[in-house]
Amino acid sequence: MAQGFEGRVALVTGGASGMGRSAARLFARDGAKVIVSTDANIEGGEETVRLIKNAGGEATFVKCDVTKAADVEAMVEKAVQLYGGLHYAFNNAGVGPDGGRMPVVFVADCPQEIWDRTIAINLTGIFLCMKYEIRQMLKQKYGAIVNNSSLGALKAVPGFGAYDASKTGMIGLTKAAALEYATSGIRINVLCPGPTDGTRLMENLTRYHPEEREHINSGIPMKRLAAPEEMAETVLWLCSDAASFITGTTISVDGGMSAS
Repeated sequence: MAQGFEGRVALVTGGASGMGRSAARLFARDGAKVIVSTDANIEGGEETVRLIKNAGGEATFVKCDVTKAADVEAMVEKAVQLYGGLHYAFNNAGVGPDGGRMPVVFVADCPQEIWDRTIAINLTGIFLCMKYEIRQMLKQKYGAIVNNSSLGALKAVPGFGAYDASKTGMIGLTKAAALEYATSGIRINVLCPGPTDGTRLMENLTRYHPEEREHINSGIPMKRLAAPEEMAETVLWLCSDAASFITGTTISVDGGMSAS
């Protein structure tokens, strides 16, 4: 459903693929000018921008390491410099144990560098993004932020300790921020996606362990993975005026997994 974001500016971190790419494309489809950001997969981020422009939208790629305050501040400043403001943000950049980029490992065997990296990207990165996004939105007296958590914040998975902790912490941080700015015209919510096709996490899990796809599907009451567009549509709805009385809320989009 088109939400109507003409004349507004949206920022999407982790916009190189999956949910981030889908959200960026849908924001542009509905009229927003989009800042697409990623740190590692620059080619993917630039491809997202090309896809948006080819469809008649407006977008710019900005390289950003969300664990570095200077990078995040510069990213927000770029949005304001190019497009005149920042109205929406989907803080999607994250990392998790997928057997490729990061091992699935139990707590007693977890190297501190894995813990530190996971917390830095998934939690400190959210803190820094919100910090500078909110500062700009306060100037406008308007804004909506969606932070991308995980079903892992609601249902723990063995071997995902650092990931689950970071995503659970994100919910607490979001609730606090939502209350702090509830009268400032800024709404902040959390998306908790279930297993989603097209994400780096799912692609790596199934690449290194092909049997995992069927195993994961069997554990979902709807018996299928989500499409990234299904998550993106929820993000856009949460940012839209149709959700104008929703803040500090955690929304699970998981095919029924959190109910089972």
